[in-house]
Amino acid sequence: MKKSGIFQFMLFFTIVVFSSLLADAYDPDPLQDFCIAVNDTKAAVFVNGKICKDPKTVTADDFYYPGGVSFPKEITNPLGSKITLVYDQILAGLNTQGVAIAYLEFAPDGLNPPHEHPRGSEIFLVLEGTLYAGLIMSNPPNPNDSNPLFSKILNPGDVFVFPRGMTHFQHNIGKTKAVAIAAFNSQNPGVMTIGKSIFGSEPSVPPEILAKAFQVDQNLVEHLQSLTWTGNVN
Repeated sequence: MKKSGIFQFMLFFTIVVFSSLLADAYDPDPLQDFCIAVNDTKAAVFVNGKICKDPKTVTADDFYYPGGVSFPKEITNPLGSKITLVYDQILAGLNTQGVAIAYLEFAPDGLNPPHEHPRGSEIFLVLEGTLYAGLIMSNPPNPNDSNPLFSKILNPGDVFVFPRGMTHFQHNIGKTKAVAIAAFNSQNPGVMTIGKSIFGSEPSVPPEILAKAFQVDQNLVEHLQSLTWTGNVN
């Protein structure tokens, strides 16, 4: 092979290798809303936002949650639903494992309102009762098209998947209580309830912005912002 041919081959090979490396080099999914960088050599080293425990001091309790997840709980919030989320903040052994689980209880007509999980997909299993579940897709390419809604009536044993970051909800349409379990592919999937985050933020979003965004009267926005917005997650 001539020198020029060898040179071209080596150049091509180098480009391919570096392109492959760049393609595989990406930031890992964040497990915190943000991380402020500091130039402090004394700062602790974190893994997924947590300081790691010395393996020599780990016990079975680090992998165990005794919270009585399956015990019926009194539902007092106006939404009529109660969610017990077992994630890394309350079960230390979940750190770096990429999983979390939730136990959901619904009073008759109870609602888990439209919300999103910014850091995890969800698989939802109904154990008891009848739930109407819906998933709203992201904006379509044509700005004049409506966002598709995918919905199903779920009975015991039925499963529904909610992709990461997509708005979804569950509503108890039965005459008795409903119970479900949700599993996530993140140790801390996060939750952003649409109504609470938009109208219950602190400080408040300027009402004229929301009035224009929702194409409603500003007085209505100010009324919504004056309400007490509560959550349903323990």
